[in-house]
Order: sequence, then C-alpha cells, then structure tokens
Amino acid sequence: MHDPHPSRTLAAFAATLSHAQIPPAVLRRTEDLFLDWTASVLAGRGARAVEALAAFWLSQGPADGPAEVLIHRRGSSPLVAAAINAAASHVAEQDDVHNGSVFHPAAVVFPAALAVAQARGATGRDLLVAAVAGYEVGIRVGEFLGRSHYKVFHTTGTAGSLAAAAAVGRLLGLSPEAMLHAFGSAGTQAAGLWEFLRDAADSKQLHTTHAASTGLAAALLAAEGLTGAAHILEGPQGLAAGMSTDADPARLTHGLGTRWATAETSFKWHASCRHTHPAADALQQVMRTHGLAMDDIEQVTTFVHQGAIDVLGPVTDPQTVHQSKFSMGTVLALVAQHGHAGLQAFDAGWRDQRVRAFAGRVRMVLDAEVDAAYPARWIGKVEVRARDGRVLQGRVDEPKGDPGNTLTRPELEAKALALAAYRGGASAAEMRGLIARVWALDGAATVPPRWLP
Repeated sequence: MHDPHPSRTLAAFAATLSHAQIPPAVLRRTEDLFLDWTASVLAGRGARAVEALAAFWLSQGPADGPAEVLIHRRGSSPLVAAAINAAASHVAEQDDVHNGSVFHPAAVVFPAALAVAQARGATGRDLLVAAVAGYEVGIRVGEFLGRSHYKVFHTTGTAGSLAAAAAVGRLLGLSPEAMLHAFGSAGTQAAGLWEFLRDAADSKQLHTTHAASTGLAAALLAAEGLTGAAHILEGPQGLAAGMSTDADPARLTHGLGTRWATAETSFKWHASCRHTHPAADALQQVMRTHGLAMDDIEQVTTFVHQGAIDVLGPVTDPQTVHQSKFSMGTVLALVAQHGHAGLQAFDAGWRDQRVRAFAGRVRMVLDAEVDAAYPARWIGKVEVRARDGRVLQGRVDEPKGDPGNTLTRPELEAKALALAAYRGGASAAEMRGLIARVWALDGAATVPPRWLP
C-alpha cells in the first residue's frame, strides 16, 4: 500500500523505537558494530586530515566538556567530539558498510550518539537503541536515493546527516513531529561529492564530520522548536528531486520493525574501499586453490558492478596512501603479496615498484551478472592469467565480513586490538578493558564521559 508521507512514517519509527522492539541478536550486532567503530576511530589518530579537522573544531569549542574526543583523550562539547570522532573513524577504511544502501553507518551514527549519550548521562541501553534508530533510518535513506545518487554523491555524507539526526533525536526523546523537523533540517544540509577522489583530496573525512555534526545539531535544534521541511526526502524539491533519478519512496518504510537493516551491515576485512573487497577475496581464492605466488601472475581481470567503476575508475595513479585504497590494482597487488591488504601493508607498500607494476596489470570490466546483483549482493569474480599460460577463474558470492561470512567476536576483538595499536591510539590493556565494557553495554547504568578505561 502506498504511503503518502514516508518521511513522517520513518520519523515516527525512529522517535518511538524501544529496546523491547529490537531482537536480542540485533542488539548484540550493534555492540559488535560499536566496538568496530571505536577501534576505527583510534586508528585515525595522527592522520593528517583528521588532525587538521580536529585542530579546527577544537579551536571552536570549549577546553573541556562532557563528551570525549577519543583520539586525544580529552573532553569537549558534544558537537566538537562528534565532529572529530567522525573524521577519525573514516580514514583507515576499516569502518563498516551496508551493502544495499552503499552507506557507512558507524562513521556518522556512533560519533553523534556517543557524544550526546555521554553529555546526558544516558544508559548503555539508550545508546544502543539510538544507534539502531540511526542505522535503520540512514540505511533506508541510502536505499531510497538509489544507484544514481551514489554515482555522484557520497551517500555516507548525505544519508548520514539523517542517520545522525535519528540517533540523537531518539536520545533526546523527540516526539515524532519533532523528529520529522530534525529530518528536515538535516536533509536540507546533506552534502558530499565524489569528485575529491580524482585529486586525492581530504573530503571523505570532511563528509563524515559534516554529517555527524549536522545531524546532531538538527536534532538539538528540533528540540528547541526549529522546524524543517516535512517532505524533505520525497517532496518535489526534496533530496530525491535534487540528487536522484531512480529514488523509490517505498524503500524508506520497507519492513520497519520487522526487517532489521542494522544486522545486514558488513565489517571490513581489508583496509580499503569496500568495492575492492569482492575481487580481492576472489583473487585470494584463486591463489590458494592453485598455489600461485604474486610473481606467478601475468594479469588479473576483475568483473565488477558499475558502482565500482564509478568510484575506483578515477584513481589511475594514486598519490597518497588513502587514495591508493581506492585503486583496484593496488589493493589486489597487496593481497597477492601479503594475503591481506592491511593497514601496515598499505603504509609500507603502496608506492613499491613491485606493487605498482602488478597494479598496472589489473583491469576492471563491467559484468552484467555482478551489476544486476548489486547493491544487494557484492559478487567477486576474477580471471587470472598465470605466467605459465593457465587462465584461472575465481568467484566469491559473499566477501569476508558480509552477514553470511561475518567476523566472529574473537575476530572483531583481534581486529580492534590491531586498529588500536596501529597509531598508538590505545594500549592492548586499555583496549581489552574497552572490549569488556562494550560487551556489557546493554546493562550499563550510564555511558561514562571517558569511554576508554
């Protein structure tokens, strides 16, 4: 049945979501996602773009405050903490992704939700419910905006503003009407363009910073009575009208309360753009099956969806380590060399001549089957031409980290420890304490103002 006002329906869902409505398995997955996000923040410590954004935001905020800037172990206002933590969580390329919406929820939802939860002395349960509200809203907005939107717009920057507003609005206890106003204010400020990839610019971190801070502000402004457009998503001059040619309003409300999109979110295994992961895993499969080493490979053809070509295609000669994470050739070269494209492998090897030579022998080809399955499924298909003349095929239907091939809690803990150690964001002992705190979050009486023990 046609919903004449899907923005209102989605806002009402976010405003009234309760802990009792959320299945325990979804709550446990939200804890998993929260740990993964916290570790990604710590891995962003010291990154040039992150520290530039942090310097600006700290210069605009108080010297101390109730919300924690995780990479600096200091307090500030919720707005400042949310902005900096959002920037830090999106630079190592290890934060989560939802396939169907092509959206990175954690990097915009958790920074805003944690900052406000700390400032208000919310319970751990409150934080989990708010995060689920943010994930469910952001994912549906991303799905609604469709593939045409993602071709030009970075969905995490656009849909992310509404996701952050939903999470903070739920923590504030906004009424359905006020939540709709928050959506209107967040949506009118939604932004983020892919053009930065051509120049190795720093905009990706700016996008998450903007979305998290915009959504947080939109919710707080709605609490003060500021009104926003009631049809910001589906209206004749709303987001879809300006940013999409294939928007489907039915996706905004599909399965609300029964389909938990939060649990569909994938974890990243390789430290690179998710569009590279299916091919990376398929190449690994070929190399393992046939006993190939890096130097045994003459050429790799990856069969990909159009979204991968749109995002990765502009990166032909990476100029920074971050840009190299959007180079299909660089990622596959590091996978061929190390078996895993991890943070240290990128730092040490993205400019290596052997890696660059291998990258030059990798090409992307649009594949009808892979493209038709995307974005619901991200299939990896490769053809490997070995130096001995063999032509070998590889295929992976669910890359490592997807819901059907997910990371276990021990794997998530190991990943978190590695991310925390990467730039000295936290010691192993501190991280183990944080892990224990996350696993006990549902019963926590308050979210402490200093999250790291």
